[in-house]
This record gives sequence, C-alpha cells and structure tokens, in this order.
Amino acid sequence: MQRIAVIPGDGVGKEVVPVGLEVLGALGLALEFDQFPWGCEHYGRTGRMMPEDGLKTLARYDAIYLGAIGWPSVPDHVSLWGLLLPIRKTFDQYVNLRPVRLLPGVRGPLAGRDPGEVDMLFVRENTEGEYSGAGGRVHAGAAAEVAVEVPIFTRRAIERCARYALEQARQRRRSLVSVTKSNASRYAYVLWDEVVAEVAAGFPEVRVERVHVDAMAARMVLRPETIDVVVASNLFGDILTDLGAAIQGSLGLAASANLSVDGLGPSMFEPVHGSAPDIAGRGWANPVGAVWSAALMLQHLGHLGSAKRVEAAIDEVCRQGVLTLDLGGRASTTEVQQALLAALAAPGSRPSSE
Repeated sequence: MQRIAVIPGDGVGKEVVPVGLEVLGALGLALEFDQFPWGCEHYGRTGRMMPEDGLKTLARYDAIYLGAIGWPSVPDHVSLWGLLLPIRKTFDQYVNLRPVRLLPGVRGPLAGRDPGEVDMLFVRENTEGEYSGAGGRVHAGAAAEVAVEVPIFTRRAIERCARYALEQARQRRRSLVSVTKSNASRYAYVLWDEVVAEVAAGFPEVRVERVHVDAMAARMVLRPETIDVVVASNLFGDILTDLGAAIQGSLGLAASANLSVDGLGPSMFEPVHGSAPDIAGRGWANPVGAVWSAALMLQHLGHLGSAKRVEAAIDEVCRQGVLTLDLGGRASTTEVQQALLAALAAPGSRPSSE
C-alpha cells in the first residue's frame, strides 16, 4: 500500500483535486489517501500555512498531491514561502518536471499547429537560483530603502539537474536546449553554461544547444516543433513553462512534478494554474492539469501502465470535445470528470500490468 498526502489547498484546488482522486480511485490500485486542510484558510485560523510539524507529517508519505496555494487574503510571498517552497526544499525536490503538449481536440493559439508539433518537456531546477531566499531590505520606508535579492547557483545543483534533463532527452528525441542568460549574467549563468557543457560531454548521443532566455521565448512561439527537452534555472523555467501552458491552450492544462530524484523525501505533484479566485466555486475549473499531475505521480510511483491509461483518457476526452470554458468549451468540472471516468471504463481501456 502506497500512502499519498493530499493537500487540496485553496480556490479551485478544492475542485480539481477531487477529480484527480476519483480518477485514481477508478484504477483499482493499492493507494491510500490522507487529506490535510492546509493553505490560506488554515493561515487565517492559525497564522501558519501548515502546522509547525507539517513537514514531519509529510515525510511519512510516499508522495504528495497538491491542488493550489494562494488567496487574495494572504500576501503571495507569505503563502509561497509558508508551504510550497519549504516542501520543495526540505525534501530536496530538485527537479520540477513540466510536460508541454498540444492535446488532440484542443485548439492552441498558434495557427496551423497540430498536436505532434508541440511536445516539449521542461526540466526546471527547483531548489535554488532566483528562489533561494537570500537577501533582505534595509532603510525600510525611507527614501533610501534598498532591497537585495541574491540568486544562488551551485555546481552541484546545476550538475544534477542537467544530468536528469540529459537522461530524459536520451529517452526521447535526443535533443536538449539549455536556457541561459550568460551574456548579461557573467557569474551565475556562465557557471550554468560551463557545468551543463561538462555533463553533456557524457551524453554524446544528445544534441545540446545553448539558447538565451529571450530567444527561447520567441522560439517557443515561432518554432515549437524544434524543441524537445529543455533545462532551465528556477526563474527561467517558471516563466517559460507558463508560456508553454499558453501554447497548449490554457494554464488549466499545466501539470507538474516536483521530484525528489534521490529519494530523500516524498515527491510532490500539482497543477500549476493557481487557485483562480475569479472562478473558484463556480464549477468551471479545468481539472485536466490536476489529473495529468496525478498521471505523473503514478509514473513516479511505478504504475507505468496506469499512468499511460490516464493520459490516454485525457487525450480521448479532449478529442471528444469535452472542454471547459478556458478551452472554448462549455463543460463543467463535473462533466469533464464524468467523461474521464467513462474513458477509463471504455472497452478499449484495459488495465495494464505495472
């Protein structure tokens, strides 16, 4: 029995996570789920995003399934640093994996692009860089007030992230783009370039390109078919994958895995669309990102056949045109859930050996 800690979180997280749990439950796997009501409502009651012993509690689980964190009543930096980032850092979830794929039946914003032309995998360094938390403010409130935020790059973090990305590229189309800004950042990104090149020398079968982040953003829009696996720093990976989600058709499709590759703690799986206060509670939320994240969790836990079944069900539901408002459809969250469960139960969807 594998144990999953479930944190629905805030806003639409409470609407899409139940859909993911229904899908997981339909697979007949030996999974046990415990839910934790942590997030901004918990902060309103207690002054903390999660209990003081929350990380110790999560450490006992095989994986974490998260919905969304954030609400207008709590400053974003408080909610982020009170739950999400401590989980990533404590359990050394140093790879943030984000697939970007145009699904059948979904009309993306790039004219004339078919699903096969948009199929990227982003490997984002997830523990340091611009999100390291080093810095501070002095002379608060005065005309001379200064804020300093120091990005931290270490050889170890770059090396292990690059190695993971190269391994993924070797399994896919043997092409890797390393995103950089070493023309302007003379220290951090020059180190990034050097370390990626050193690790890449051990993967001669993978073609490696070094592309500046601004050029990369343009390339994603103009030539997405030329991109396979991408490795990027924490900030660059964050920004570019939101662009990737837009190219897919909606942030509601964006899935992610925060991987503790070395097994120092549980990995965490979450859609990255945010809590969406403008539509929360209306039944409009797109659950596909949450369900796709559940598929990534299954893959990580070794249920490869079930993960493929879930992804195939997502493809089939989109192909049928059962789409939420963000994708130009009229389906509710519940209707997408029902369509996903029907696709899993269809004669063509058979349980695969794990």
